[in-house]
Amino acid sequence: MYGFEAMTFNIHGGYLEAIVRGYRSGLLTAADYNNLCQCETLEDIKMHLTATEYGPFLQNEASPLHTTTIVEKCTLKLVDEYKHMMCQATEPLSTFLEYITYGHMIDNVVLIVTGTLHERDVQELLEKCHPLGMFESIATLAVAQNMRELYRLVLVDTPLAPYFSGYITSEDLDDMNIEIMRNTLYKAYLEDFYQFCKKLGGATSEIMCDLLAFEADRRAVNITINSIGTELTRDDRRKLYSNFGLLYPYGHEELAVCEDFDQVRAVLEKYPPYQSIYSKLSYGESQMLDKAFYEEEVKRLCLAFEQQFHYAVFFAYIRLREQEIRNLMWISECVAQNQKSRVHDSVVFIF
Repeated sequence: MYGFEAMTFNIHGGYLEAIVRGYRSGLLTAADYNNLCQCETLEDIKMHLTATEYGPFLQNEASPLHTTTIVEKCTLKLVDEYKHMMCQATEPLSTFLEYITYGHMIDNVVLIVTGTLHERDVQELLEKCHPLGMFESIATLAVAQNMRELYRLVLVDTPLAPYFSGYITSEDLDDMNIEIMRNTLYKAYLEDFYQFCKKLGGATSEIMCDLLAFEADRRAVNITINSIGTELTRDDRRKLYSNFGLLYPYGHEELAVCEDFDQVRAVLEKYPPYQSIYSKLSYGESQMLDKAFYEEEVKRLCLAFEQQFHYAVFFAYIRLREQEIRNLMWISECVAQNQKSRVHDSVVFIF
């Protein structure tokens, strides 16, 4: 059916696609970022953001401002936009939009469980959770002592249940097991989302499968780098990689045996799309890898808007807005801590 979706797409999806393209035009430009990087105080940042689409969310905030307040209000705008789209969506777009939030659900579950392990206050942890990943029984996560209880008492009634059921052990929850749990859940989630997008077919399948494959490859690289020097075995590492993507399966075999950053680099340089990422980094320089991946992701997300009559624009918009919020958080932190010389280190320009 590829190519024929233009005939029927606008019946249910035309209004929302127009809405999301309108939202995209409100993203901050390079000129906005240049102005924000010149700000001396958080009040200056607020004054500049008041002239953008963040204005209604920040204008009534009293001084003194904190970085967390700016990030919270900017996230609130994204949540409002998401809820508006969700209210208007029909199947299969509504399911597609739900899938986008599952990653935040996994992060929230891990945040609560890790915080409880270190005896943090549950209410304080709930305030730090991402609003797009909230679900009714999230507060009761604190009572679970091991993964079996976590599933039986809480997660069985959430959309994460199918991902979790394949990874239930009676092991106690410690920092290592929680990280393995996070990556296992993400693997199951990405594979499920990938299959769902393939079933949708057409331009949605083509663009989304490419974006999700990039996400799977990035996670494989991060898992490899973060597990170097830990007790995680090569087989355990391989089990955490998603079963799709440009690196699957031969790249995964090579990544599983890597012992340092330069070996990871040698594996990735065999794949032309990732060669350009590593060409920006000098040997042994792993700190800037995240930024290089984010820049590549932003480029791919912007390209999603070049085609019409597909759902990938919703995924791309939400990811771009999340990147914008990360940029604002970094700029605000640099200004608040008087580290303006580092303000460009982690800002990823979207346009």
